[in-house]
Amino acid sequence: MKNRTYYTIVYITVLLCFSSTDIIAQNSDTFEELKGKIVDADSNTPLTFTDIVITNSYISTVTNNDGEFLLKIPTTLLKETVSISHLGYEKRELKVSEIKLNAKIKLTPALTALNTINITTRTKNARDVIIETLKKKSSLYNNKNTVMTAFYRETIKKRRKNASLSEAVVKIHKQPYNNIKNDHIELIKARKNTDYSKLDTLALKLQGGPFSNLYTDIIKYPEFIFTSNDIPMYAFSFDNTTVINGRDIFVINFRQNENISTPLYYGKLYIDAETLALTNAVYSLNISNRALSSNMFVRKKPKKVDVYPTQATYRVNYRTTNGKWHYAYSNIALTFKVNWKGKLFNSVYTLNSEMAVTDWEIHNTKLAKTRTTLIRPTTILSDKTSGFSDPEFWGSYNIIEPEKSIESAIRKIQKQLKRT
Repeated sequence: MKNRTYYTIVYITVLLCFSSTDIIAQNSDTFEELKGKIVDADSNTPLTFTDIVITNSYISTVTNNDGEFLLKIPTTLLKETVSISHLGYEKRELKVSEIKLNAKIKLTPALTALNTINITTRTKNARDVIIETLKKKSSLYNNKNTVMTAFYRETIKKRRKNASLSEAVVKIHKQPYNNIKNDHIELIKARKNTDYSKLDTLALKLQGGPFSNLYTDIIKYPEFIFTSNDIPMYAFSFDNTTVINGRDIFVINFRQNENISTPLYYGKLYIDAETLALTNAVYSLNISNRALSSNMFVRKKPKKVDVYPTQATYRVNYRTTNGKWHYAYSNIALTFKVNWKGKLFNSVYTLNSEMAVTDWEIHNTKLAKTRTTLIRPTTILSDKTSGFSDPEFWGSYNIIEPEKSIESAIRKIQKQLKRT
């Protein structure tokens, strides 16, 4: 059986040096910044993972956990419209000038008449829908060579305190969805800071970096969750339908059958009712079996330490451009409990990584010609403190706006760098 969590391997080790990677400078362009916050029109609750896209371009970002976004727009696009969409809400389109005047944008929940979609006329059961969805990657998803610019962030916390913060701009050399070749990732710009005093004598390292999030693309990499051999091990059922961008969406629940002991996944799949394209997925790993789930994640650890996951959740969002779907955003949250044998107290570590596609372009030539800047799926992002003291470090690159706890951590890093 293929290693299902190949893209979330963790090293729990005594302090070691991180592998090194190159940093490349970026050309600066003239741009303006748009900042705002997306909230529920009724409750004023921040809306996380909302898609923000500039029309007539491939420039985009997503909101953070506080519902906030920062979008850098070339001055040539300032007359364009900003499209704002969120699962279960009415889509909004606003002029750039409107966002400048009102940075707090409210989305109205979409009203859908439940059970109005006659599922039985399309298929017999939820499992059939999943099988049909996985077969449609050649017809519904982008099948051209694409270079995607993406922003990646990785945080490690010991309990509630930030212990490590990594950020990077990468180029994803995305292979066509009807191609069995794996994608490549090129590192463009990166920074990292680790406070080892908060990690005590242990260092947690997430192998794979941006690859961890890229492999959550279920349509491109179904082998990590839904192979033809795996599907019979799951129970699928229909939930109430929802809406995205005015389109009805099937919501399908799935979880492993009770007689299966191997740790599998459970969660929800959001599938376009008309085309059967996967639009979103939110799922978790069943970690009830500590020994088996630990073996799936932990590649290396000291002999006197017991490590097991207490949470492993994943999210992937897709976006449609020119009638074709493609990977847009993913988030991984892992929590581990670390017990030293013979010691009374344990430690809890949380690893969170997210990656958002912020721009992309079609390439008619073969991808990833220059291999000197490519990173490998086994790469661990290097320790780099440069950039945290420079507020203009990212230039015109779009990033995921940092949430409050990350902003606080960056401010502390900047103060430490000034003192040194």
